[in-house]
Amino acid sequence: MTSPIKCYALNKPFGILSQFTNEGGHPGISSLNLALPNDVYPVGRLDRDSEGLLILSNDSRLIHQLLQPANEHPRTYAVQVEGAASREQLESLSVPMVLRIKKQEFKTKKCTAFAIEDPLFPERTPPIRVRKSIPTSWLSLTLTEGKNRQVRKMTAHVGLPTLRLVRTAIGGLMLEELSIVPGAAVELTEFQISQLQALGK
Repeated sequence: MTSPIKCYALNKPFGILSQFTNEGGHPGISSLNLALPNDVYPVGRLDRDSEGLLILSNDSRLIHQLLQPANEHPRTYAVQVEGAASREQLESLSVPMVLRIKKQEFKTKKCTAFAIEDPLFPERTPPIRVRKSIPTSWLSLTLTEGKNRQVRKMTAHVGLPTLRLVRTAIGGLMLEELSIVPGAAVELTEFQISQLQALGK
């Protein structure tokens, strides 16, 4: 008898690995004491120093579909950067660029990038590095790919170093609408799971 499909949305805090076990002196998801079923696993990853929406599921088919690069499902990030983004910098973020990722050159796909007002996120622990002489601003980036530290490399490439990175949406599943505080998780409804399943088709 197969287990029913279970999916959870976690608001991953800064400093937590996208795996259950601790590693290298860094805490994993198990340190959050979420009382999740033993058979759920993270779908993809967020870097330890990134925050926001992370899906966990026991459905191996869904996990496989969402991890397939060919499916190109959208992922949206709120990015706090050092400096105020110019129109030219936003245009440069939107079009393909060549980055060096894991010692290989990689050409990104076009994405959506625009400036946004400061989002009302809880304060991060520890807080970001702030330099009094340089302003910070927020951008929204929606990508259909997810190479290692890609968003950070993209913003650095156009002269806007990333200070804080929060994944706010996967497809139509939005962190704001889920109302999850950092470090907490909620079980997704059948409709929300169907939204994720549609991304992998």
